[in-house]
Amino acid sequence: MTNLVDTPPETPRTNTTKKFRFPKKAVLTTVVVIAVVWLFSCAVLYDIMRQPPETFARFMSKIPGPVAFLVLPFETLWTHARAGHLEIGDAAPDFSLMKLDKSAPIQLSTLTAQGQPVVLIFGSYT
Repeated sequence: MTNLVDTPPETPRTNTTKKFRFPKKAVLTTVVVIAVVWLFSCAVLYDIMRQPPETFARFMSKIPGPVAFLVLPFETLWTHARAGHLEIGDAAPDFSLMKLDKSAPIQLSTLTAQGQPVVLIFGSYT
């Protein structure tokens, strides 16, 4: 006679490997943070571009390498930040420049006050 022993029923095997879930929320959060940082950087650069050239140069000297030119829309920001509001026929804004021999500064308002015509030529002759 065979001895029949009660054997417990076989338990189903559970899959011990976990499925990989794509972290949608983490990716979305990362993209939003990068977009906010990029927009903030654009706003800061635009504001600095509207400052006097010395301030802008001081700021840009602290930026490593060509980061501002590669990551941000530098040319577009520059075009809008430095656009003037002069129309044809408007008087030139007053400015002061050093003479070529660096002996004294020349100011546009002193030349126009004397009643002499002033011709401003911008360009390069090289």
